[in-house]
Amino acid sequence: MRDILITAIICGLIPFILKNPRVGAYAWAWLAMMIPHRMAFGFARTLPFSQIVGIATLIGFLFSKDKKPFPFSAITAIYLSLLGWMTVTSFFAIDSPDAIWDRWGHIMKIHLFLMLTLMLLRGREQIERLIWVITLSIGFYGFKGGLFTVMTGGSGRVWGPAGGVIAGNNALGVALVMLVPFMYYLFQTSTRRYLRNGMLVLIAATFLGILGTQSRGALLALVSMAFFVALKGKRPVMTISIIGGLLIAAIAFMPDSWTSRMNTIESYDQDSSAMSRVYTWKTLWNLAVARPLVGAGFNADIPIIFATYAPLDMGKFDFQGTVLVAHSIYFQALGEHGFPGLILYLLLGLIAWRKAGKLAAATKNDPELSTWVPLLMRMIQASLAGFAVGGAFLSMVHFDLPYYIVALVILVDASVNESRAAARNATTQSQRATASGEGSGPTTLPGQPATNQRRALTR
Repeated sequence: MRDILITAIICGLIPFILKNPRVGAYAWAWLAMMIPHRMAFGFARTLPFSQIVGIATLIGFLFSKDKKPFPFSAITAIYLSLLGWMTVTSFFAIDSPDAIWDRWGHIMKIHLFLMLTLMLLRGREQIERLIWVITLSIGFYGFKGGLFTVMTGGSGRVWGPAGGVIAGNNALGVALVMLVPFMYYLFQTSTRRYLRNGMLVLIAATFLGILGTQSRGALLALVSMAFFVALKGKRPVMTISIIGGLLIAAIAFMPDSWTSRMNTIESYDQDSSAMSRVYTWKTLWNLAVARPLVGAGFNADIPIIFATYAPLDMGKFDFQGTVLVAHSIYFQALGEHGFPGLILYLLLGLIAWRKAGKLAAATKNDPELSTWVPLLMRMIQASLAGFAVGGAFLSMVHFDLPYYIVALVILVDASVNESRAAARNATTQSQRATASGEGSGPTTLPGQPATNQRRALTR
């Protein structure tokens, strides 16, 4: 039944995607984040739904008259440079060419559709639809995980959807942490009571779901994110009280086994799981020192790399012959793409953070934009903070969600710039018409905002 339902939904979207490729951008994000077909049990599990939606979106995009120019800015310059450098390192990769270019094609396909999204969406309504899609797609697992945590008394472990980047408990935990600020944003900006109440329930369930993953990295990310949400919310004191109360209540609910696992954060040097990460980080550091410009390329978790660059002395722990993934976005970027790749990756996050802060400050007194842009930008900063902490322990450089969060900053910046440019053009034309005596109707006075143009952001 699930197979038929999922197939019917996706196939039913195709005509709408061909007519309006924006629907394809939303559908692609839904498939990438939620991976709904992995919840089926039959034929739908292996059907290429992403390819079907992708092809339909590309066709719709090519014939669409509503697409926008690619929004060039400092963020997109760094973003494109990072993708370009990933391509350069692929030519010098250690793994086999077939494996490298297969991985390159998979990753570039993700970014291709992200770039299409940047040329299809503008304005508050379209941007918030994307936020709803992303939030509910992964938030589903937070709600489900929260219920599971309650039903098992916190003794069970919450896992993500099979076959995706967030299949593991640690990755799902960090992804949910990144989404809580957007749940808070939707709670604050929704005008319908049932949506606000629904967001409160989802936030509470997601807190339990994050703790239920039993991920130590997710716990650290949760505390960091909660601090930034409280700090950057509309009412910091009240927000700190609510979030702090939720967190304390959720932790109090968890069993002693969970508390014992979290306490190993303090004694990481006695924990084999934590020390295996240190072993991997030392290996990737040695690799980067030996190949500082290009690293190993994609797929740095192969036997030849660990046989060549692994540390010989790890104290009482013997990891010789063990091959592990990076377990850190920073060491993953460094090991795969060298020091230039790591610098570009860090710059992308830092410039997006800075631009979000500038947009929040620039729009706080604007009657049209102050109702949503400042809060959204602050929540994006909180989300990036959670990822910066949680990602330190996970291989998530190529996870879609952080790039979508950066894309939200780009989309808001482009929407604000294009709307203000349209307003200035309308004012200039009105002034010229008035000066030449051609204006026969109501005009926009000098210094008066072109309201109709500015309100395009809300459509």
